Amino acid sequence: MFDIGFWELAIIAVVALIVIGPDKLPGVARTAGKWVGRTRRFVSQVKTDIDREIQQDELRKMLEKEAGLDEIKQSLNKELDTSQYSFEEEKDYLVKAVDDAQKEHSSAAEEKQPEAEDFDDDGSTGLPDPDKTVKHERT
Repeated sequence: MFDIGFWELAIIAVVALIVIGPDKLPGVARTAGKWVGRTRRFVSQVKTDIDREIQQDELRKMLEKEAGLDEIKQSLNKELDTSQYSFEEEKDYLVKAVDDAQKEHSSAAEEKQPEAEDFDDDGSTGLPDPDKTVKHERT
């Protein structure tokens, strides 16, 4: 705090001894020590209060920043929820389209089944017989 060296303290002590006198010097030194101690404690307390205020301000800023991040997270979650619903709708649409295609395929297969009237005079339907298909073998 103050840049006081040994020689400056020695000069102050000699002047105090001459001005105050040897009988009152111990009491004055004790009083001066109390005041110096109180001043140091006061300065130390002010420093800790200032540090606390700075830390609280930093925490407040961090909480505000985090609150802003929470709002961003919530908005992103809302967007994801709405996009998830559209994916669900898209999935349902595709499943329904596949089911419809399977129904059409099965109904078309049923239509291709030969009826009694479709048989020729010789008992054939005119469709290729799957049992008589020619299989090519490798030689």
